[in-house]
Amino acid sequence: MKSFEKGFIESQAITQRFLRTFRAIGEYKGKQELFTKQSPQVLETLKRVAIIQSTESSNRIEGITVPLQRIRQLVAHKSTPRNRSEQEIAGYRDVLNTIHTNHEHIPFTQNVVLQFHRDLYQFLPGEGGRWKSTDNLITETLANGSRFVRFEPLPAHLTPDAMENLHKRFDTLWNLGETEPLLLIATYVLDFLCIHPFRDGNGRIARLLTLLLLYKAGYEVGRYISLEQIVERTRETYYEALYKASIGWHENKHSLLSWWEYFLGIMLLSAYREFEHRVGMISTARGAKSEMVIGAIERLPPQFRYADIESACPGVSRPTIKRVLASLRKQGRIRCIRAGRDALWKKMGS
Repeated sequence: MKSFEKGFIESQAITQRFLRTFRAIGEYKGKQELFTKQSPQVLETLKRVAIIQSTESSNRIEGITVPLQRIRQLVAHKSTPRNRSEQEIAGYRDVLNTIHTNHEHIPFTQNVVLQFHRDLYQFLPGEGGRWKSTDNLITETLANGSRFVRFEPLPAHLTPDAMENLHKRFDTLWNLGETEPLLLIATYVLDFLCIHPFRDGNGRIARLLTLLLLYKAGYEVGRYISLEQIVERTRETYYEALYKASIGWHENKHSLLSWWEYFLGIMLLSAYREFEHRVGMISTARGAKSEMVIGAIERLPPQFRYADIESACPGVSRPTIKRVLASLRKQGRIRCIRAGRDALWKKMGS
């Protein structure tokens, strides 16, 4: 809302580095169709993995955790949710699938935003599909346990009008076609998060709306690479960029550049780079799968889980991963520090 005041977006300073980011994203976007035509089986594998990763990461950012095996069962509709966390996981799964399947036919309106929120909480009766009725605060808990207010969103009584105005102004600029769509998308997400229109679920809805809007602008990388997982990996940078861009938001004295740089330069560009990398890895010959696993392990942190390797190597079978782990352990390059279903490994010398 505040960022869509007349002339505000146009007045933002843009650096040369930011322009290079735009050019790079444009080049990657041009490769989407080429990948789709050349590697349909690879893309199908990436889609399945991305849905699981997106569902897991977007909820884990909000402190909602469920074992990976249960997430896989829920995503595949092979099980029904057993508790609140699994109910929220299942709700996110459904909205995510709706966007992936029907994005071309979903109008971007505030009623759709409310519908997404309703569906997010569909397994928790009475909690979804309504704007907040009480004021909320965005707080942060420090290492010592103390909490402080990072941002004070709009009061509840102003939220309905704010969301209506946000969508009207966004639609006007989107339909005029005179402003770069990626800037409009990033700016909408910022204002949505500053309004914080729901009692709960604002971050997850913002990430789902990001996916929908990127689809509408022709950027389909979110179908194959989990944008939510990238946000989770860079969550400190994400929160810092959001905080910087929100300073002065109520008075229309904020700067959008820090948020734009994160949204496009870290989240979206990283997704496209990972997309190209994964397509290249999975397209290699069968005999190169072991090297693919070794390369993934080298890129992981000093301590990593078996599930981390599976996520980094979609399409590689479990026997292959286990064979590589056994070989590296025999060579003294890694060791298992916790066995079992959620095995934890450590790289030697790290």
